[in-house]
Amino acid sequence: MLFVPLTVLAQDVGLAGVMGSKAMLMINGGEPQAVPIGQALDGVKVLAIQGELVTIEIGGKKRPLRVGQHAVGAGSGDGSGKITMTADVQGHFYTTGTINGTSVRFLVDTGATMISLGATDARRIGLDFNRGQKALSNTANGQVVVSKVQVDTVRIGDVTLHNIDALIHQNEMPIALLGMSFLNRMEMQRDGSTMTLKKRF
Repeated sequence: MLFVPLTVLAQDVGLAGVMGSKAMLMINGGEPQAVPIGQALDGVKVLAIQGELVTIEIGGKKRPLRVGQHAVGAGSGDGSGKITMTADVQGHFYTTGTINGTSVRFLVDTGATMISLGATDARRIGLDFNRGQKALSNTANGQVVVSKVQVDTVRIGDVTLHNIDALIHQNEMPIALLGMSFLNRMEMQRDGSTMTLKKRF
């Protein structure tokens, strides 16, 4: 058996909170761990803390993080064009990637026709709800007005896809959905609690 360390993939760093001179970092969705200024955890170094703003170094780059935000380090991608994810205790697959270069946390959802973004994520990325093609979408919370747009790039791990359809919701969503507009360009393999996505074209 070959175990590939997670650092091969893009590293996802979340800031759960600040305790004095320590940042509570969550690496790749793990439990929050206190990291003092000047110290590193799994290759992520805490450079400075100012109030709720923490500056980290990941993949050789400085990234500012506020509480609740995530950053993705390029990691040392292995060039395989594969994304490997492990399910959480509920069997859901989460991953972090970027849309048009902005970090986004995704839930893999094969029931979603397209990548779906809440209002706040869309604003962060710089997508304008009013510029897209309006439509009604049926969600768990009933019908909502959505706006269909095309995003330039979606990158997860070693995989970058271009010109992907996405839906912007007028209301907030707890997490962005990685829907079929991305997934149908991948080969999906499920093995127990592991899912591998491989770029098709």
